[in-house]
Amino acid sequence: MMKYVVPFILSMFAASAATAQTTKESPMPAFFTFTMKTIDGKEKPLVQYKGDVLMVVNVASFCGYTPQYKDLESLYESYKNRGFKILAFPANNFGSQEPGTNEEIKSFCETNYRVSFDLFSKISVKGNDQHPLYQYLTKESDFKGDIGWNFTKFLVDRKGYVVARYSTRVVPTAKEVQQKIDELIAAK
Repeated sequence: MMKYVVPFILSMFAASAATAQTTKESPMPAFFTFTMKTIDGKEKPLVQYKGDVLMVVNVASFCGYTPQYKDLESLYESYKNRGFKILAFPANNFGSQEPGTNEEIKSFCETNYRVSFDLFSKISVKGNDQHPLYQYLTKESDFKGDIGWNFTKFLVDRKGYVVARYSTRVVPTAKEVQQKIDELIAAK
């Protein structure tokens, strides 16, 4: 029996090594390695967005830029059928402008802006308790730098690479943002 077990075990190691080699040659972009909690508290692996063009944005309900929710929803409605998604992350890092619970945030967004894009649970986007996703975006991507305020926007291509960053002051519907989205959608 031993003469059959040893070759079997060796073949398992060889298969495992081959899989590891394949993975090593074509690593998954770091963005897709994160699993986040939705606004309803459900785990959502970001790899589920593979193949979509993404806008990742930190949001707040009581900020001078909060009306950008309207622009975000407009942008989402314009592009959602072409493989575009918005991932919004409420954060209370700036002037305590997002003090509410996830339930309160969700209600605010639905009631005031009829938000239909993906909202996630509140996280920290800056400081000692910065969420690992935002550590990646601000320290490891090609668009390094602390988040300066609410409504900072990142674009992620279909393969999971961060390809653009826009400041708070650049509205989501700005021509330069839409041109970049069009370019990313066209680059299937």
